[in-house]
Amino acid sequence: MADQVNSEGRRAIKLVVAVVLVLVFAGGLATLGFQQQSKAPVLEQQDGLEVVGNSIGMRLVKLPAGRFLMGDETPGRGPVRDVEVRSFYMAAHEVTQAQWQAVMGFNPSTYKDPRRPVENVTWLETQGFLEELNRIEGTNKYRLPSEAEWEYAARAGSKGQYFFGDDVGQLSRYAWFDANSKIGTQAAGRSRPNPWGLYDMYGNVWEWVQDCWHEDYTGAPSDSRVWGGGDCSQRVLRGGGWANQADYLGSTVRGTYEAKFEDSSNGFRVVLSR
Repeated sequence: MADQVNSEGRRAIKLVVAVVLVLVFAGGLATLGFQQQSKAPVLEQQDGLEVVGNSIGMRLVKLPAGRFLMGDETPGRGPVRDVEVRSFYMAAHEVTQAQWQAVMGFNPSTYKDPRRPVENVTWLETQGFLEELNRIEGTNKYRLPSEAEWEYAARAGSKGQYFFGDDVGQLSRYAWFDANSKIGTQAAGRSRPNPWGLYDMYGNVWEWVQDCWHEDYTGAPSDSRVWGGGDCSQRVLRGGGWANQADYLGSTVRGTYEAKFEDSSNGFRVVLSR
């Protein structure tokens, strides 16, 4: 009987030791970076679209896959082409000064306010921000949108000059520009969002995208990936800024700027690949 008890006790001890070893081994793998990638927490459902968050307070909206006609007949914005887009997450707001400060440890903006979009950042500096944000979040999926993704998000299923149609008289309800911004940026999210819950897609700051500059869309891909080639010393900006007239705002408007230069009208928003 004593031998049976001792035998069962030894088996129990071995089981406990085995469990401890498994836990220690799993912890060691996590320490070495072999942990599963954690999914950004779902914060809410917004008009049927999933919204996730991260550790620096960003809210990112899951945009549906789809197709759209990109561009218009204005020189430099065509030829119009059909583009297929995969689902991705886009930040509901332009990157704020508070978020930049939390990641980079300084604030380069001219119009300082933690609630306002960060500006005076070069395209090259956005790459440093994204590298550090990915490190903080334990992923490699944060990036700038492609030019096609940006326009798809701005349109939110619309076909006009703006996501609300072609009536420029409504623009001040959705954008900060020379008619209503006075001097400088405004706090992110003060204007009305587009139908997909994205704020300030027009105005406030021009937004850097990942693509190098091409004079028009001749030879552009039929999907939403970043278009290779072109003049990579220049990068594309979209959406218009606080100092611009209404003609410089809209879903199809394109701008360009030296990747190594900053401006108090230039900022960005991030996307998260699925």
